[in-house]
Amino acid sequence: MSDHKINTMDTQDNKLNQDPAYPASSQPWPPGLRWITALVLIGLVALLVWLTWHWLAARNQAKHPPPPVPVRTALVTRRTVPITRTGVGNVTPVMSVTVHTRVDGQLDNAEFKEGQDVKTGQVLARIDPRIYKAQLDQSLAQKAKDEATLANARVDLTRYEALIKEDATTRQTLDTQRALVGQLQAAVKNDDAQIELARVNLSYTTITAPITGRVGARLVDPGNIVHAADAGGLVVINQIDPIAVQFTLPERAFQTVNAAQHASATPLTVQALDRDSGETLASGHLVLLNNQIDASTGTITLKGQFPNLQHKLWPGQQVDARLVLGQREQALTAPSAAVQRGQDGLYAYVIDADGKARMQSIQIDEINSQGDTTVITQGLLADERIVVDGQYRLTPGAQVVEMGSGNSQNGGKSGDNGPRAGDPRAAGPRTAQ
Repeated sequence: MSDHKINTMDTQDNKLNQDPAYPASSQPWPPGLRWITALVLIGLVALLVWLTWHWLAARNQAKHPPPPVPVRTALVTRRTVPITRTGVGNVTPVMSVTVHTRVDGQLDNAEFKEGQDVKTGQVLARIDPRIYKAQLDQSLAQKAKDEATLANARVDLTRYEALIKEDATTRQTLDTQRALVGQLQAAVKNDDAQIELARVNLSYTTITAPITGRVGARLVDPGNIVHAADAGGLVVINQIDPIAVQFTLPERAFQTVNAAQHASATPLTVQALDRDSGETLASGHLVLLNNQIDASTGTITLKGQFPNLQHKLWPGQQVDARLVLGQREQALTAPSAAVQRGQDGLYAYVIDADGKARMQSIQIDEINSQGDTTVITQGLLADERIVVDGQYRLTPGAQVVEMGSGNSQNGGKSGDNGPRAGDPRAAGPRTAQ
């Protein structure tokens, strides 16, 4: 009886489940749908937690803003800057002489030290003079002999001139004697020339410096036989004070240089710069604008001459030669450290009246910018304050403070040099200059 009731109830339940009027919501969920619902609920809870955390972080940041970024700043200023053109140059001596012997003989001694500064006329070396002294003595003796013969011929001529008046001799004898006297006079003059030649050759045994400069390495040691035809010489002397720098500029610079040279009453200034550090090694003047342009390279050759008392320039050294063509008045300049390069070109960080940094696109004159100073052609105004150190930590809108100052309200300004509140220079980005 009991089993029959249970079966009857199960049959009724199945009928209810199959009845369309039976509510679907009362049916049990499939297992897969339960897992999907649980995951969605977990995701909603995680999103709620994440939003809550960010809201709390933003609220905390608003209450406690980040500290100002320490930077160093400088003012954009107007100043007179030179108009220049720069080329790569080589240092060359003003004069270079290879000292040769002018007579053959044994080199007795060298009276100089390698690398020594010498003056014009200073003794450098001596060659064995004995053979040349003997030649001089021989010429002197020959002259004495010819002078004695000439004196005797003159006495005979005087005697014949007296005899001819008495018809005691012939005219032919008198004429022959006169010719002999003339011949002996010529022989004495020849002896004088031989004596002078011997003295010159003897003087060549003492070798002196033809110019003032610095000697290089000794090319021949004492004891060697030297000849006037030797190609190498004894030593090379280079004049290094003053000294010259030969450099080239592109062909397109010729007209500018030529016009500046004619417009200037004095020679154009040339500066020799160290290629690594940019340090000015010497300042001199232009002595040569070559008379033709090299068609193969498209360049014009120039030469500058420099005083070189401290020997900062050395023959063979490579330098940058900067030719000053004139001056640009009231050019807008900024420290080179302020110029930054980004994906959109050059820019600088400008500090506004509130002490906040903003990026400002700029353009510069690369040709006439020198060393630590850059000429600004567009993007900045005079007396604007720009960042020269600490840019790597900056973002647009960041509050800044001058390095060494603890007052962030100064906005990176030192003294009263920065832009004041309400100054139109403190406005947003612009492209005017």
